[in-house]
Amino acid sequence: MKFGPVPLAGAEGAILAHSERVATGRLRKGAVLGPDEIAALAEAGYDCVTVARLEAGDLHEDAAAQALARALHDGAAGVGLGQPFTGRVNLTAERPGVVCLDAAAINAANAVHPMITVATVPDHHQIRAGGMIATIKIIAYGVPGVAVEAAAEAARGAVRLATACFATVSLIVTDVPGGPGTKGVEAITARVAGLGMEMAGTVTCPHEEEALAQAIAEAEGEIVLILTASATSDPYDTAPQALRLAGGQVERFGMPVDPGNMLFLGDLHGRPVIGLPGSARSPVLHGADWVLARVACGLPCGAAEIAAMGVGGLLKEIPTRPQPRRGPRG
Repeated sequence: MKFGPVPLAGAEGAILAHSERVATGRLRKGAVLGPDEIAALAEAGYDCVTVARLEAGDLHEDAAAQALARALHDGAAGVGLGQPFTGRVNLTAERPGVVCLDAAAINAANAVHPMITVATVPDHHQIRAGGMIATIKIIAYGVPGVAVEAAAEAARGAVRLATACFATVSLIVTDVPGGPGTKGVEAITARVAGLGMEMAGTVTCPHEEEALAQAIAEAEGEIVLILTASATSDPYDTAPQALRLAGGQVERFGMPVDPGNMLFLGDLHGRPVIGLPGSARSPVLHGADWVLARVACGLPCGAAEIAAMGVGGLLKEIPTRPQPRRGPRG
């Protein structure tokens, strides 16, 4: 692509590089200069303009962005493919879910040519319907077609959207005298709805192993969540023991995400069971969001996956525990 100032008389068919003011308003950058545009510029007193002109083998920014976006999308279910504009195409979520990315493939595409770029949300990012997954942007007005082909091949199929494979969730809330009661149920219900699932019911029971074990066994939801009135501070505390008493097993206690350290993940005859820390009563981003989203969408979420969540796992301070990671001197 050639770029630079040219005499107005030789600018026809080129792409206007910068917006210019004329009698009728502004000629926007990116406009292809035809006879009318040339006349308007001449009337406004211009004798030269800065333009971009595609050379043989170049692709216009919109065509290049569209080609790369189509490769990145590659028919992914639940992912919307936008129309090109100013060298940009967006990929969006058509329904709630978890974004799954091939980071190495996207990095390879971004390494092909500096004018060819792909920006995405983080891998395993939970997204709402309509949320943006990725934006493909061609920085220049045109790029070599061979570079676009190479980037497209590198990034093909690098984006997909995992959606909930469970439909219902049961929430069990334990209670102690003077405890928080049902505080936080609304926030947890919103988390469930945000993944496209429904609540099968919310049950309150005493904070005792036997009572909680019975509630777990009787829960109707395909996923069981437990919110305890008293903090679960050991793998053999009340809630994990209640799961074992109900015939289930604890797969992982604790996670390197804050807030969320005291979460536990278990299983009851094939049904996922998640023990929520008290901090999950707050609606802000929490380690429980990461685990619930992956479990709900059928993504791997065992001990190894949870152990790998530490990098990036230092999340926002929550109002109920201001500055929890600082000592007395701040």
